[in-house]
Amino acid sequence: MKIMVTVKRVVDANIKVRVNADNTDVELANLKMAMNPFDEIAVEEAIRLKERGDADEVVAVSVGSDACQEVLRTALALGADRALLVKTEQQLEPLAVAKTLKAVADNEQPDLIILGKQSIDGDNNQTGQMLAALTDRPQGTFASELKIDGDEARVTREVDGGLQQVGLKLPAIVTTDLRLNEPRYASLPNIMKAKRKPLDTTTPEQLGIDTQPRLTTLKVTTPPEREAGVKVADVAELVSKLKLEAGVI
Repeated sequence: MKIMVTVKRVVDANIKVRVNADNTDVELANLKMAMNPFDEIAVEEAIRLKERGDADEVVAVSVGSDACQEVLRTALALGADRALLVKTEQQLEPLAVAKTLKAVADNEQPDLIILGKQSIDGDNNQTGQMLAALTDRPQGTFASELKIDGDEARVTREVDGGLQQVGLKLPAIVTTDLRLNEPRYASLPNIMKAKRKPLDTTTPEQLGIDTQPRLTTLKVTTPPEREAGVKVADVAELVSKLKLEAGVI
């Protein structure tokens, strides 16, 4: 079984981003970048499936600039067998990314595609679902457990009411949630080995993908700061404020 896993280069989760001077985007200059945390979980799950003997090959795919080779090399160091970069300087919308991944999947013919449920920059949570619709594959989103049983993927999903278990006929698409696994760290020997693993490049144009944006960003602003709380002397004062000022009782 072949697994295709997607990775995205984003601002490190520990960095606080700021809006740029002209309010058109966040300021990215000189910020530490890293693999999207949900994609780290996706890579880890793909590698675990290979280690359990459920998969023969793991292919990591990213869409973006040359700088995305960094996160692809990280995926290779973690255990992916080879990588593919779809090179573009555009900041693609989820639909364009999904179309691009579909074209890659048409060429690779993976039995399972694993994506992080969302990226921490856009937080759209759309690409996996769009890819499933474009490829006409069954999907298991928000996965907290994944098992392969013959030609079926059994996925435990985290939903509002608790947990839902679904069976997906392969080929299928799965998006990962936080509790699926704990990503490993790449060892130094594997980091060195990753430099010798194949990393190919292509472009949306070579894949025949229309990446023209459908959305326009009007303005980017910093959310308002939360006001400080109020201390009360006793329960009676708390009840009074809730009743007279907040109007909640």
